[in-house]
Amino acid sequence: MKLFLREHTSLIVIYIIQMLLTPLIYWLGGYHDRSIALYALLLSSFLLLGYLCYRYFSHQVFYRRLSRPLDALDESLQETGHTPLAYALNQLLETQFQHYENKIHHYQRKLESHITFINQWVHQMKTPLSVIHLTIQDEDDPLFASIQEELDRLQKGLEMVLYTSRLGHFEHDFHVESIPLFHLVKKVISENKRLFIRNQVYPEILVDEHIEVYSDEKWLPFILGQLVTNAVRYSAGSHEKVTISSYLRENRVVLEVKDRGIGIPKRDIRRVFDPFFTGQHGREYRESTGMGLYLVREGCRRLGHQVELESEAGVGTIVRLILKEGQSKKKTHTEVENE
Repeated sequence: MKLFLREHTSLIVIYIIQMLLTPLIYWLGGYHDRSIALYALLLSSFLLLGYLCYRYFSHQVFYRRLSRPLDALDESLQETGHTPLAYALNQLLETQFQHYENKIHHYQRKLESHITFINQWVHQMKTPLSVIHLTIQDEDDPLFASIQEELDRLQKGLEMVLYTSRLGHFEHDFHVESIPLFHLVKKVISENKRLFIRNQVYPEILVDEHIEVYSDEKWLPFILGQLVTNAVRYSAGSHEKVTISSYLRENRVVLEVKDRGIGIPKRDIRRVFDPFFTGQHGREYRESTGMGLYLVREGCRRLGHQVELESEAGVGTIVRLILKEGQSKKKTHTEVENE
C-alpha cells in the first residue's frame, strides 16, 4: 500500500488542485451556487477514490511483489500479475535471470577448468619431485640434505595448492568414514619426521589406540599436518616437544596439538584463521603463507568439526580439533619419538 501511495502521490495532488480550480473559476465568473460546487467536489472525489481502488486491487499482486524482498534468486521468476505493466516486468525479470544464469554457468565452467588444470599440474609436479627424492635419499652429503629440505618445502607447497583448489568442490571430494585416530597421528608424524629432525623438535603422542573418529581420510591428515608443521616451525631449535594428545569432551573426541614455541602475539590471535594473514611472525618467518590455518578452519567447518586455538607469546600454542562421533576404549597410549 505504501508503494502504491508513493507512486500515485503526484496524480492525487494534481487531481485535487484540478477539483478546486474548476469551482473557483466558476465562482470568479459570477456563478455562486455553493450546493452545485459542493456536489461537483464530492462527485470528483468519488471518481478519484473509485479509480484508485480499482488501480490498487487490479495491481495488488504487483505491488505486494515489489514490496517484498527476494529470499532466493529463482523467486524473481514468479508472476507479478496479469496487467500490461506486470507482464512487462515479468518479461524483463525472466530475460535478466536468463542472462545472469548464463554468466554463472560460464564462470562455473571457467572455474572447473582452472581447478582441473591446477590438479593436473600438481600431480605432474609430484612425479619429478618423487624421482629426485628417490635419487638422493641414500646420499649423506650435506648438499643433498639441503636439496631434500627444499624438496619437502615444495611438496608442502604443492599440497597446499591442491587442497586450496579442492575447497571449491568440497562436497564432491570428501567421504566420511571411521578412522583410527592413533594410526592417523602416527602417519602424520612419520610424514613429517625430517621436519622434526631438522628443527630439533620431538614429537610426543598421547592418543588412545582404540579411539576412532568419523571424518574424511584425506582431509583430516592434511588438517593435522598443517597444525604439526606450524607447531614444529615455530618451535625450531628449542629442543622441546610437540605433544599430540586426545581426550573425550561431552561425547566428542578432542585432538590437541601443543607446542612450546614462540606463541602468537595477542593482537594477532583473532585473525590467524583469516586467509593470507601472516601477522608479526609471518614477517619474521618467510615460509609463512597465511593459508594453513585458513584451510584448517574451512576443512573443519565443512566436515562438521570445530577448531579452538589458545596461545601466549613466548609460551606456546595449543590447537584443538573437536571431532564428531568419538569412541574410546581402554587405556591411553603414551609414546615419545626422538627421531
